[in-house]
Amino acid sequence: MQTLSLAQARRIALAAQGFADKRHETPTMRTFQRTLARTGVLQVDSVNVLQRAHFMPLYSRMGPYDVDLLRRAAESRPRRVVEYWAHVQAFMPVDLWPVMRFRMDHYAAREFKWWQGIDATLKERVLKEVAARGPVTARELEGVDGAPREKTHWGWNWSEARKALDILYMTGEVAIAGRTSQFEVRYDLPERVLPPEVVATPPLSEADAVLELVRRAARSHGVASANCLADYYRIKVAEARAAAEELVAAGELERVSVEGWRRPAYLHRDARLPRRIDARALLSPFDPVVWERDRSHALFDFYYRIEIYTPPEKRVHGYYVLPFLLGDRIVARVDLKADRAARLLLVQGTYAEAGAPPATAAALAAELRQLADWLGLDDVVVAPRGDLAAELAGAVG
Repeated sequence: MQTLSLAQARRIALAAQGFADKRHETPTMRTFQRTLARTGVLQVDSVNVLQRAHFMPLYSRMGPYDVDLLRRAAESRPRRVVEYWAHVQAFMPVDLWPVMRFRMDHYAAREFKWWQGIDATLKERVLKEVAARGPVTARELEGVDGAPREKTHWGWNWSEARKALDILYMTGEVAIAGRTSQFEVRYDLPERVLPPEVVATPPLSEADAVLELVRRAARSHGVASANCLADYYRIKVAEARAAAEELVAAGELERVSVEGWRRPAYLHRDARLPRRIDARALLSPFDPVVWERDRSHALFDFYYRIEIYTPPEKRVHGYYVLPFLLGDRIVARVDLKADRAARLLLVQGTYAEAGAPPATAAALAAELRQLADWLGLDDVVVAPRGDLAAELAGAVG
């Protein structure tokens, strides 16, 4: 069995995620397609303190790009991506829709697990309204359920119609046609959202679907444990391990060991091992490189926890903290906020990782300047919080 050093595993993983690709001066739809082929999915999150999560992995790999590329891929014909529960809520290539049908069937079998007490006929009434009026938002369907939206929960005051739409979405009876400027989902029938050939493709069996998801996860990881492979598309570890062994038998994966890893690993046959990685990138908290915290710790010796839901007085590093990738190491983390009214990128905390090279502050300053330009902000302001803040402030200034 081949043994990889930890440095080799890092380079393989980062190359698989697109960090060894040459950046294009002006990213195009082809650049987008290449990048999506690396990540497989783009996790969606509504937090907009800096930039919405699904835009950031593209920026980290492609550099400054026109965010309309993603809107065109998601809403224009030919539609290239669609939202579904892939990792979690995520943009995924449209050809994954038939693969995900087994998951939709699972949700259909227990559809009222999430929203108990919904009128059994409401789902049918809402589906009929979507068919007649789509694409439509949940707000536009309020009143279909005959009841006002309750205000009993601090975060999820969904109308009954919105709950029915959620069930219909999870079971694949409606699809997301796009979003409004306020980030509201617009629902429509799948046959009006997806390309005809995708709708006509027969669903895969569950076994074949799991095999395909593990195949794609292995390609996006380069090298991974069965736990990593399972997490990427949220399948069971035992199923991921069995699928990985099937891919080993087919010659698509190879069993390997990685220095310092307790678990055995699988190497994709097409994985590249570049001599070096020259990355300089800020990673979203929802970036595939760091979203599985055990993996980011094993690859980078980087312990990471997003602290959005932590009370302010208990936060260690800040509200919206992004790891900073330099070369093939995560060397720092920064708490960032876009003050759009003042047109400023606020660096509210800056922290060096153990072993960060002397060039960290200068490289981070350059990356922050580029990020500010991409976000349409005029300046970068560094607060005196964190052990790297003073040096960063000097480099930015």
